Amino acid sequence: MEEMEKPKQATILVVDDNEFNIKLLNKMLTFEGHAVRTAGSGEEALAAVADQLPDLVLLDVMMPGIDGFEVARRIKADARSRSIPIIMVTALEDRESRSKGLENGADDFLTKPVNRAELQMRVNNLLKMKDGNL
Repeated sequence: MEEMEKPKQATILVVDDNEFNIKLLNKMLTFEGHAVRTAGSGEEALAAVADQLPDLVLLDVMMPGIDGFEVARRIKADARSRSIPIIMVTALEDRESRSKGLENGADDFLTKPVNRAELQMRVNNLLKMKDGNL
């Protein structure tokens, strides 16, 4: 059986207003060899993207202030950050929420609680697509 080639170390911005979720995702991603930056709100996420472009954004949907849908819309509206893949992480499983996420620029979704293997596959696939390796 052929082993999947690991992509280069990527910088992933994890955005969530829940400190436990940030720590959990940070641990899962650093275990896979990624560099992780974090933001606790939509406002912090937009400032972090403007400061240094990440390779991928893991974005919580339900946050006070600027929600994940609006953060995704703003990231994709900016020519500098338009190509950054966004995975929306949500407890919402309804079709309407997923449609709204896609309309605002989400590339993929993960449902909470996040499964480590699924996280790894989705992150690696989007990074490969971004780098043109798929």
